[in-house]
Amino acid sequence: MILETVIIIIYTIALVLIFMYALAQLNLLFNYLSSKKIKDNCEKFDLSNPNEIPFVTIQLPVYNEMYVMERLLDNIAKIDYPKNKLEIQVLDDSTDETVESTGQHIKNLQETGLDIQHITRTDRSGFKAGALKEGLKIAKGEFIAIFDSDFLPQKDWLKHTVPYFKDDQIGVVQTRWGHINRNYSILTRIQAFALDAHFTLEQVGRNSKGHFINFNGTAGLWRKACIIDAGNWEGDTLTEDLDLSYRAQLKNWKFKYLENVETPAELPVVISAARSQQFRWNKGGAENFKKMLWRVLKSKNISSKTKVHGLLHLLNSTMFLNVLIVGVLSIPMLYIKNEYAHLKPYFYVMSFFVLSTIIFFICYWFMYKNTYGSGFKNFIRYIGMFFVFFSIAMGFSLHNSIAVLEGHWGKKSEFVRTPKFNISKYKDNWKNNKYMKKNVSIHVIFEGLLMLYFGFGMYSAFIVGNQGGDFGLFPFHLMLFIGFGYVFFKSLFSKV
Repeated sequence: MILETVIIIIYTIALVLIFMYALAQLNLLFNYLSSKKIKDNCEKFDLSNPNEIPFVTIQLPVYNEMYVMERLLDNIAKIDYPKNKLEIQVLDDSTDETVESTGQHIKNLQETGLDIQHITRTDRSGFKAGALKEGLKIAKGEFIAIFDSDFLPQKDWLKHTVPYFKDDQIGVVQTRWGHINRNYSILTRIQAFALDAHFTLEQVGRNSKGHFINFNGTAGLWRKACIIDAGNWEGDTLTEDLDLSYRAQLKNWKFKYLENVETPAELPVVISAARSQQFRWNKGGAENFKKMLWRVLKSKNISSKTKVHGLLHLLNSTMFLNVLIVGVLSIPMLYIKNEYAHLKPYFYVMSFFVLSTIIFFICYWFMYKNTYGSGFKNFIRYIGMFFVFFSIAMGFSLHNSIAVLEGHWGKKSEFVRTPKFNISKYKDNWKNNKYMKKNVSIHVIFEGLLMLYFGFGMYSAFIVGNQGGDFGLFPFHLMLFIGFGYVFFKSLFSKV
């Protein structure tokens, strides 16, 4: 009974942590809905007055971006802002032939009168953070806009964001990501689904009540003085954006999130690229939890509620570990439930935690209808989308849990860029992309084994107990089976 007791304790703790996270999401939903009733009365620069137009530097950190570099430069060149108040820094850490082609393209743009510089480094230390810090040393702008290579801001983007800096306490203005290839495949749809939840429910829910939010690494604008005051960019975590965001807010800088300003970008179209991005984000989140935990707890400048939301925010990625634990232990729990009759009251209490899934379902519905609209037909589509999203998100739980554990254990790894494809239509071909990984991770084999394991869990529903089976966990095991199966087969297929 010792082993059974250990399993029950670990399973219960993981369920409780997931429930706490769900409650935090519900609180963010209430914040989000209440924010819609608040008028934005922020003081703003009048950009029609030349004396109020500040100098802006746009930074474009790039690394081996053969497929999107031309598109990026042509798009940024269209930004509508006074040329005498704008400079563009192409922070190019590339190690391939794109350095030469990018340099030539920049020379052509310079001939049009655009103040654009090609900044290269021989030492790629600090990765993206190092490139941003290097560019900041010579940046002329009072404000620093940052765009990754796959982002395509509208030409009036600066006119929608710069005015908010009239409030000298604002250190960052962040905009919402859009998705130019949202409907390319199931993979892009579920990525868009997850990101939409973050950029509506979470960012607005936190920001509207003064809780900490994060600069998302791109599609945002920093006050240069804020970056320097917060300690400048640091490359000791894989999510330098989250790191600097927390250091800035701990120094009382305010962040402004603009849900109504959308900045389109490209989602990874191949699962290997999505895996790479997910690994970096989740490991970086865990690294920042370690780095920021005591700073947040000890801070005397923020409320207890902001501390709770901040810690749960930093623990976002750790929820994958809890999901994996609950999934793996749910099959032994199925057998324990039907073996020990005296534990039935415990299992009745545990059934309460299905409420976590209901909370997520409600929260994501409000996000979904923002994009697709309400109505019965869209609600039915949402049910299907929620099932697919939850299944595949759980299918990523092993991969992301490994990233989280590496982050918590302090294992360092290189900043691996997400390959860009410049693909928006299904007929476009990605297989010849030179930046694609050719090897299959050993983790994929374990994902295949987990698919079989949860297949066994579904089979177990028919044979446990003496009352004709127990199907309470069957939907959960079905979702896990589908999720791990999708990730396993897609990961193999994307290497062909």
